[in-house]
Amino acid sequence: MTNPAERLVDLLDLEQIEVNIFRGASPQESLQRVFGGQVAGQALVAAGRTTESDRPVHSLHSYFLRPGIPGVPIVYQVERVRDGRSFTTRRVTAVQQGKTIFNLTASFHHPEEGSIEHQLRPRHFPHPDTLPKVVDEIREHLGTLPEALERMARRQPFDIRYVDRLRWTPEDLKGADPRSAVWMRAVGPLGDDPLVHTCALTYASDMTLLDAVRIPVEPLWGMRGFDMASLDHAMWFHRPFRADEWFLYDQESPIAHGGRGLARGRIYDLDGRLLVSVVQEGLFRPYGAKASKPAVSPQ
Repeated sequence: MTNPAERLVDLLDLEQIEVNIFRGASPQESLQRVFGGQVAGQALVAAGRTTESDRPVHSLHSYFLRPGIPGVPIVYQVERVRDGRSFTTRRVTAVQQGKTIFNLTASFHHPEEGSIEHQLRPRHFPHPDTLPKVVDEIREHLGTLPEALERMARRQPFDIRYVDRLRWTPEDLKGADPRSAVWMRAVGPLGDDPLVHTCALTYASDMTLLDAVRIPVEPLWGMRGFDMASLDHAMWFHRPFRADEWFLYDQESPIAHGGRGLARGRIYDLDGRLLVSVVQEGLFRPYGAKASKPAVSPQ
């Protein structure tokens, strides 16, 4: 039986069905819609398969247009927008049952020597080895994991450890800033293909980012008062990295208004080097009083 990290690598290994057309699996799971990070990761794989290996991706900008249907394959159509001397641009459209569910534009850049170099240093956080796994923290609070969370834990390709203890009651939320931070790494080796690591981290980047929007409003686990959906997602890749080594995802929400919440994330390695910057906006619609649902984040 393959472990979740191997299943993630398999999920990102698209089938090429034409020169610029790829097909990705979409596992049949209990979620109402396909996890957005899966679609973004697969779309980036499709784009990367049409570029030279010496030009890693440096940025992506994407929109989630329709919810994906679990269990139905997704077709990725790549448009080769530009192949320049230093930059390559690709546009990817994800189609399911004849409808566009997602589009992505990615830019690839041959690394260059630059005369300007600086970065914001990360805030101080405890080492991940001193923190509990999120499933252990939930199990400690509840005594046992509900069946849905047990299934989620078994298929989860990333070890996730929240820097701050999870808040479980409305009283815990008083005075909480719209910030969240987690340590992550794949639960097993992902191989040595840099594109796989980039796309795996793209997958992970959609898992907890909107936590920062929710923290001042409701506990991250337990009954959820909002139906959430990612609207768009942008990433800038600054340095090479491995997604099967620890990385810190520091997240904040500068504003939530009009049914939408904006979240920003910075991803650092253990040495404090800034690896990736992320921005996402999410839709938040309250459930009716009788329609609250259990939280399903992280996906």
